[in-house]
Formats: sequence, C-alpha cells, structure tokens
Amino acid sequence: MTRCLSNFDASVMGRASFDAVIVGGGLAGIFCALNLPRRMKTAVLCKGSVEDCDSYLAQGGIAASIGSDDRGLHIRDTMTAGCGVNNPQAVRILVEESEQAIRKLAELGVSFDRRPDGRFQRSLEGNHSARRILHVNGDATGKGIMTALIARCAGRDNISLLENTFAVDLVTREGTCSGVIAEKAGRLLCLSSPAVVMATGGIGQLFPVTTNSKVLTGDGIAAASRAGAALDSLEFIQFHPTALYSPVKAERAFLISEAVRGEGALLRNREGDRFMPRYDARLELAPRDIVARAIFDQMAKTSSPCVYLDITGKKRAFLERRFPMIFSECLKRGIDISKDWIPVVPCEHYCMGGIRTDCDGRTSVDRLYAIGECACTGVHGANRLASNSLLEDVVFGARAAAAVAGRAAPPADVRDFRLEGRKAGGLADPEKLRAGLRLLMEEDAGIIRSGRKLGQALAAIEKVQRERIDPADLTTREEYETADMVETARLIVSAAVKNRSSIGCHYIVDS
Repeated sequence: MTRCLSNFDASVMGRASFDAVIVGGGLAGIFCALNLPRRMKTAVLCKGSVEDCDSYLAQGGIAASIGSDDRGLHIRDTMTAGCGVNNPQAVRILVEESEQAIRKLAELGVSFDRRPDGRFQRSLEGNHSARRILHVNGDATGKGIMTALIARCAGRDNISLLENTFAVDLVTREGTCSGVIAEKAGRLLCLSSPAVVMATGGIGQLFPVTTNSKVLTGDGIAAASRAGAALDSLEFIQFHPTALYSPVKAERAFLISEAVRGEGALLRNREGDRFMPRYDARLELAPRDIVARAIFDQMAKTSSPCVYLDITGKKRAFLERRFPMIFSECLKRGIDISKDWIPVVPCEHYCMGGIRTDCDGRTSVDRLYAIGECACTGVHGANRLASNSLLEDVVFGARAAAAVAGRAAPPADVRDFRLEGRKAGGLADPEKLRAGLRLLMEEDAGIIRSGRKLGQALAAIEKVQRERIDPADLTTREEYETADMVETARLIVSAAVKNRSSIGCHYIVDS
C-alpha cells in the first residue's frame, strides 16, 4: 500500500488526464517534453515559475565531445572525477550521445558561442583534460538554453506548462504509478497519467547556504521513496568550491563558475598564498571535492570566513565579455574582478544520488521515471565532473522521452480514492523547523563528516519526525514541503551512515 504524506480524498479534487506528467520544469523536464511525440498530451509541473530552476542559473556551460575531442578522454575524466564508482554504461552513453544532444539543442534554437570561423568556443574546467565546455552568452549558458526551449514549448499545443504547481504525492496502485496529486493556489488536483516523470532537481534548500534555487527542497525524492521507488548514492553531496562569499546569508548563494579557474584564476588564502599546490598536482583544476576540502582546510587554518579567487591577470575587456554575469554581480558588490580578488567559499551545489533509474529513466516503480539531478543512473559516481549536469539533463531526458513514448497508453482511469496519511492537527512553526534542519545538515552532513556526528544527526531527524511530523495532518504547501525536507534529509543521512568508506564527496574523518 502506498505511504502518503497526508490524508487525500480524490473525490473533492480538481481532475485532469494527460498522456505524460513531467514533474519539474528545468532542462531535463523541458527537454523530455519537447522530445515526446506531438500526439501526447503532456503536463510539465513547475513548482515556481519556469525560471525557478537550477538549469536557468547554470553558468559554466555544457560538456560535449565533438569533432576532434577524444571521447575516450571525456569518459576517463568523468570516471576519474567520480572516483571510479560511476556506472560505466551510463558514462559511455553520456559521452557518446553528447554530440547528438548539442545538435538537437541547436536545432531547437540554442545559440552557442562560436569563434569567428564558426566553430564552437570551448572552455576548460576542473578535471577536464581538454577544452570541451560549450557556453551561451559567456556565463549565461543555462539562461540561454532555457529561454530557447521554453519558447519552443510555447509553440507546442500538446505541452501545458503548469507554473506554481507543487507535486505533493504520487498515486500508485499495486506497484504501478498512475498519477500525481498536486497543489496549486491552495487547491489540490489529481492529475492522472500512464507515465509520470520526476525531474524535480536538487536538494540544496536542506542546507543554509546553497547555489540552488529556492524551490529545490528534495520533495521529488521523498515522494518517490513513499511510492516505493529505490534510491541510490544519496550520501554523495557536492559542495561547489567557489560561491561568492557574503557576510549576510542570502536565499541563494551566487556561484563563481568553475570556468573562471579554467581561464587561469588562482586560489589564495587571506595571506595571499596560493595554496592548491599543497593539495593536488592538478592545482585549481582538481576535482571539486578536492578543491572544496582544500578551501575548507585553509579557512580553518587561517581563521578566515573565505578564501580568494585571483583572476586579475586577465584584462578587463576579456572578463566583461567572457563572464558578463559574474563581472556585473561582483561590481554591484564593489568588487572589480580585473583588479580585486573575489572572496569565495564552498557551499552545497549538487546531489549525485537520487531515485535509482536505468539508462532510460525507468525506476523500480512501473510507469514512474526519473531524470536530471533527482535521478541516479550512477553516471556521476561519487563526485560530478564539471559541466556534465546539463549534458546529463539532455541525454537522459531524451532517452526517457523515447521510453515513455514507446509504451504510452490511453490516460489511466484514476477512480475516486482516499489515501490515509497522518492524523491530527497541523505542523507547528515549519520555518523554525527548517532553520534547525539546515544547521544540522551543515554541521553533521557537510564537506567533512564523522561517523559519530552522522549517527547523532540521524537520531535527531528521526526524533523530529516522530514528535513533530508523524502526528500532523498536513494541509498547506509549506507543511507538505517541510515534511518532505525532513524526510529527504533522513534519507541522505541514513545513506551516509551506511556507507563507512570515505570516497569522493562523502569524506569521513573517522569510522
């Protein structure tokens, strides 16, 4: 029987049927929708606006092995960054289908930056052995891609973009997913479909400082888990080495793209010493987990809240052209990156784990699919290679679309039903609960972990669930979302407790 977040009665809900429901309006979800046949009536649920996603925020670019670039090297670089625990089949698919993915994006109207001779401009980023990062409008790659694809969706009468629509739970019968319970403007909706694709993105809002959008709270992972879907590798949380430091914590940290280091920026501590030579032979372009830990170590040793990124060796005109967003944002904060060092700090960025899938997006629940950051094919291993995430969205988004179209059926008949969830009265002070959860995750499930503290964190989270959430009859979006945050945190910490090996982003100082 399906475990549900609260008490739901379909007879009093709004109803609609679709051939496919995609939960999440980031690149993976949108690209999947555009790759479904026009005959399929498709709903794309966006938790906020279509711009409230990490895909829209992506700066660095999209990795792709095109032309002269050696695919074997890209495979090797991906496996090396992932500490060799990646799924080799998924890595091979990612790389071998990358050129086709770029071609499809270009056909859909994405204008990649090109050289005067018409060839793609290519950048270098951490742990890449060749220049293979394509970008759009300098450091506005995500915005450029998403703007083009959203425009394409507007021209497709079979695709409905449902903004400000929150997927509360999945509807399953006898191990088969048959729809989604969603909330929009305080009203519950039952959306029936023979194919549900989870593309809900990351889990960044579980931490006090993150590069993630405000809507990324891990609810897709929690909902899939309640529906019985297997999960994988949730202990692997990537902390980007270089978010722009601010003494005032913002809703979302501004990212200083890895591409800045790819163009020659150096990392310095508060004394001005370049410190990466002490940590790794690949220096500033070592894998993200190594650079993040090095920065964390330097901050501790120098009693400093940040370190510094030095790109002052480049001319202002180049920096304004190559990094227009970063240059502008830093200037707003009184930092001229052609003259001044940029204060940076590691913060939560990406989850390598998620809902376990095969390479076509299929989960362990029939007719439930997952793609993008909320999914786990194993392609990233224990640490994601820079700029492979947008590529993953496109490659596996297209493959999931093919799988869905290949077994689509008439919309399922979701009859009236009652889902018995929790009992009693609402969740008291959810914002206070979130704040406490974020601090716990930062302190006990952050860049450097210990077995003892992880165990304590798990016990604390389970206590919160017993005493503050289990008795609650949840009725508002804030309550649904908070309960999902706590459950996803429990799933992450539980996975970390079980994995006693220190590897990649799961770095343990004791056992």
